Amino acid sequence: MALIVQKYGGTSVGTVERIQAVAQRVKATVEAGHSVVVVVSAMGKTTDGLVKLAADITDQPSRREMDMLLSTGEQVSIALLTMALHALGQDAISLTGRRWALLPRLSTPVPAF
Repeated sequence: MALIVQKYGGTSVGTVERIQAVAQRVKATVEAGHSVVVVVSAMGKTTDGLVKLAADITDQPSRREMDMLLSTGEQVSIALLTMALHALGQDAISLTGRRWALLPRLSTPVPAF
């Protein structure tokens, strides 16, 4: 059994159908006997839209607040992917990077962040 890290970019999770396809791939990897950690980007052009919103507010947003804003795109993706995995009967939890770092060790096989 290996620990497999899968990374999916924005296009890969850009629609419900694509998220469901990713969930199928993740589940197949788990069923093959591997532990899986999944890292996903924000859906499609979400980041571009968030950057534009910030630019509409100010031409000099703070780096911290930009990090907070842009992280919301990834949080949407991880929650939806986890829901898709649950719909397939696959145990999973969604975590942000910070929450992952705070956990000692997980017994759940498929964290997505």
